[in-house]
Amino acid sequence: MKERKNEGKERFGALFFVYIKKKLYLCSRFEFMRRNAGIFIGLSGLLVLLFCLDVCSGSIWLWPFDDLSVMEQNILHAIRLPKAITAIMAGAALSVSGLIMQTLFRNPLAGPYTLGVSSGASLGVAFLTLLSTSLVMVLPVAACIGATLVLLLVLAVSRRVTSNVSLLIVGMMFGSIAGALVSLLQNFANPDALKLFIVWTLGSLSSVGWGDMQLMVPILLAGTVFVLLALKPLNGLLLGEDYARGLGINVGRTRLFIVLATGLLAGGVTAFCGPIAFIGVAVPHIARGIFQTSNHRVTIPACVLIGACLLLVCDVLCSLFTYPLPISTVSALFGAPVIIWIILKNK
Repeated sequence: MKERKNEGKERFGALFFVYIKKKLYLCSRFEFMRRNAGIFIGLSGLLVLLFCLDVCSGSIWLWPFDDLSVMEQNILHAIRLPKAITAIMAGAALSVSGLIMQTLFRNPLAGPYTLGVSSGASLGVAFLTLLSTSLVMVLPVAACIGATLVLLLVLAVSRRVTSNVSLLIVGMMFGSIAGALVSLLQNFANPDALKLFIVWTLGSLSSVGWGDMQLMVPILLAGTVFVLLALKPLNGLLLGEDYARGLGINVGRTRLFIVLATGLLAGGVTAFCGPIAFIGVAVPHIARGIFQTSNHRVTIPACVLIGACLLLVCDVLCSLFTYPLPISTVSALFGAPVIIWIILKNK
């Protein structure tokens, strides 16, 4: 009888412990979700505010609720609105692609241009500007072709290479080769073509119009689809490939989705806006720092909002000057201190 009573007490104690543990877990999870919801709402409100500020600010202050002249209406519709929308799309795309690159390579300094996509786009533009400066209208097409060629090479190598470190090195080598070819082309370019190419490399959001968005938006949407396909396996990759395989995750297919997503997101933005520095590297760390988690179900939407807000801030700062600054110059002022902080933190 005493043994049965002891067994009953032990069973009751175990069940009570499980019950308390479950309650504490649910409470902590509810608190975590409540805190995240508040941050997401705050970031969404900040995004709307910055969007309105970016549309209104510039060499001429425009307030949409005022009676605008025909010229001001044209400026608002043809320049300000596409530029602000492009800033949101570019900031979100670069931030998400930087996040999944850092997860794939488990490297805090990996970014959307790690695989040489930016160098490929630069190579395509360099070839075009060397041929003729009159073809400036098709610069995004040339950039897309160059980025696609590098992406296809990386995909071909990814089928033969099983190590992510080897894939990272190969992507960097492709970028170096493309960069060397760009330098070679610059030596033979005439001054007008060289100036056009240098202006493109500085990055610009104002060069994207409504017509360009008809091509840019589908490219970014296709990249987003691949991100969503890799959403569940990304959390498994945080602990390494061996752990992910133990969970039944197809690492090869996940890596393919990540490479395709990065190529489409980063390549699409680079083709139309030029290279934009540091956003893709810095924003994932800011998102993880704010939300205190590496869960991609949280960090991916967080990167979308933070990246869009940060690039809108950069665009607003660019427009405050009489001669607008290149967007990549201002973004580097935000991103470079974050990179320095990461290096010092990790020693």
